[in-house]
Amino acid sequence: MSAVQDIPRYPERPADGHKGTFGRVLVIAGSRNMSGAACLAGMGALRGGAGLVFVACPEGVQAIVAGAEPCYQTIGLPENESGQLDASALAAAQALLSGKDALAIGPGLGSSPATCSLVAKLFVAAACPAVFDADALNCLAVSELASRPPSLPRVLTPHPGELRRLLGWSAEQPVTDRLEAAREAARRYDAVVVLKGAGTVVADPPGRCSLNPTGNPGMATAGSGDVLTGVIAALLGRGSDAVLAATAGVYWHGLAGDIAARTEGQASLLAGDITASLGAAWREARQER
Repeated sequence: MSAVQDIPRYPERPADGHKGTFGRVLVIAGSRNMSGAACLAGMGALRGGAGLVFVACPEGVQAIVAGAEPCYQTIGLPENESGQLDASALAAAQALLSGKDALAIGPGLGSSPATCSLVAKLFVAAACPAVFDADALNCLAVSELASRPPSLPRVLTPHPGELRRLLGWSAEQPVTDRLEAAREAARRYDAVVVLKGAGTVVADPPGRCSLNPTGNPGMATAGSGDVLTGVIAALLGRGSDAVLAATAGVYWHGLAGDIAARTEGQASLLAGDITASLGAAWREARQER
């Protein structure tokens, strides 16, 4: 069965809370020509309500990522000659995960063999909830994955092309039944799957699905999905389970896009406009509930 998603319930912020109360999120993203993806995912996590956000990126783009936003911390990871993560970055990434409440990985990373090895290992072993997006999905699609404990929640956020790769389908095979395709990926990877697009589908491994009612065609713009990755990671870091983090994150992100489109218009919408509208979307969603 599938249903149009109701307005989700978002976690409240207790009056006596502090930075540590609201989750520590690690974002692993970016490469030489894709520093903006790391910036957008980090800002999505901040606007998503995380108390502390750490953006780990190849050391060659650390200064660019740091200059985009002073409110997250940045960490430079070893990189190879093409500006993607080097094999030695795995140990550093594993060390950075200590004490973190959620991981977001994939935007702009590239899919070199070293990067794919890192992604596959973290998918199995990262000891916190994690959301995998963009190049991390392409890496999972070509990796041999060991089994992992069911207590380690995972969220995958593919667009249709990435979903085809995850399922081993040809590039020409149409995704005609979006609900069943999302369910199949959720079962195969034992993860909550967010199949992006008009009427974004959220599916979990037991086969439950919901359709997101917010969003508009203007959100089909570069970087929009990076912001969503950060928002979902923030909700995971706040303690939401994987299904709630996915459904609430998609609803909130889509509503922010709708609010931004009211002033900017769909044709001119940018991912940064979505980020800037997350606060207004939070207020509107709470009022609607």
